[in-house]
Amino acid sequence: MTRALVAGFEPFGGSDVNPSELLVRALEAAPPDGIDLATAVLPVSYERAGGALESAVRAAAPELVVCFGQADGRSGISVERVALNLDDTERPDNDGVVSRVEIDRGGPVAYRSTLPVDRIVAALRAEGIPAASSRDAGGYLCNRVFYTLMRLLETGSPGARGGFVHVPLLPAQALEVSAPSMALDVVERAARVVLAAAVG
Repeated sequence: MTRALVAGFEPFGGSDVNPSELLVRALEAAPPDGIDLATAVLPVSYERAGGALESAVRAAAPELVVCFGQADGRSGISVERVALNLDDTERPDNDGVVSRVEIDRGGPVAYRSTLPVDRIVAALRAEGIPAASSRDAGGYLCNRVFYTLMRLLETGSPGARGGFVHVPLLPAQALEVSAPSMALDVVERAARVVLAAAVG
């Protein structure tokens, strides 16, 4: 039995839903076989997200952590390779804060995911789910949380693996902006495949 923490985010940007939160709730209601699952829904806040993630990691003492986040404009699941030591977007968080700074002035320029990225992508595609690897998680809260996660694991849980996965908008969200989307049942199925591939 693998101890795993799965995290998503609350809604942001004026939307009343976030697919990453909904998939976390679905996994919480029906945990995957072979996984002792803990979950967390993180605030879309530069000030608060890191502390919420750290508390969740400490409480769960996981062997595996997968954070999921919403990515507008993506047509498939994106398994991120690198977390950059940089907030770099003019998009405000849910507190109205815009951050364009180095995340950790004493930290490395980037952290690599310790998930088996290529194996996860192959497993998703084998299940007929559009998926690809992605170089980095961007410059918003998803990247901030990914970087914070990898720093936490390096300093406090060096044997644990972790990484970040982006999921597309839900159809109802995409209608408002004419963007690609993915149905929630497919997003949930993808999350289960990600976890199974990461464990296996």
